[in-house]
Amino acid sequence: MTNLGDLEVFVRVIAAGSMSTAARALGLSPAVVSKRIKRLEDRLGTRLLQRTTRQLSLTEAGQGFYDRVVAVLSGLEEAESYASGRSSDVTGTLKISAPTSFGRLHIAPHLKGFMSAHPDLTLHLVLSDEFTDIVGGGFDLAIRIAELTDSTLVARRLAPVRRILCASPDYIAAHGMPESLDDLKRHVCLPAHNYDAWRLEGPQGSLVLKPEGALITNSSEVIREAVIAGLGIALRSTWDIGPELNSGRLVQVLPGYEGSRNVALSAVYPSRQFLPAKVRLFIDYLSGLYGPVPYWEG
Repeated sequence: MTNLGDLEVFVRVIAAGSMSTAARALGLSPAVVSKRIKRLEDRLGTRLLQRTTRQLSLTEAGQGFYDRVVAVLSGLEEAESYASGRSSDVTGTLKISAPTSFGRLHIAPHLKGFMSAHPDLTLHLVLSDEFTDIVGGGFDLAIRIAELTDSTLVARRLAPVRRILCASPDYIAAHGMPESLDDLKRHVCLPAHNYDAWRLEGPQGSLVLKPEGALITNSSEVIREAVIAGLGIALRSTWDIGPELNSGRLVQVLPGYEGSRNVALSAVYPSRQFLPAKVRLFIDYLSGLYGPVPYWEG
């Protein structure tokens, strides 16, 4: 019988797209991973991967084998859960990457409910405003707020993200309320912490603005505090400034223009076919928590 560990290594290599990346995620050396793939091919008597200096690709036999292996591994996990009589119980460590501010505001406060329901599971939550390498970093999933374009990963939409132009009442009192996009040229606009342009949708469709400002920072939370303090106008997500909008500490500017609707809150993971129960349960938990109309919109 084929070594089960070799099958898991094979699936990780395909998900990662390279042996070296899969090796880092598995805590093995590239040489060991290569040896185990070769042992699997020798056992089967067929080549599963085409190797070049730049990339790996599945052979026809490899693709068919991969499709069946991920189903077997997924079925094995379900069988273990069934046999244990604890289909909702999970163990081990769930490693998650999430944006810093969102993780602090909308994940951390809700961890108690999930962890109480799964006491044998350890959560490793890493907060970062950079897009982490999920496979290379050994993450089970990542929570991302973006227009997702990486087709090598699987994404499940958790909630819409609404972004608006906003400023403090003190700033508006001192500088006036902008009446048009052209008016923004005469205002202090706070660039995003990652220097992204403002991608807006308005009466004339989509447009892009590149704000120039005197404040430059790598922290989204610094921009948030600066706009609340009255330093200028910023494009912020409602999940980030909902309480300030409700209390009047911030007001919406140019309500006819909001951020691109293509930006969403998503859970991203390497493979649709082999989804560990711990990942599925956490994604379902967040999906139920946020929903199509997130609580921060209230």
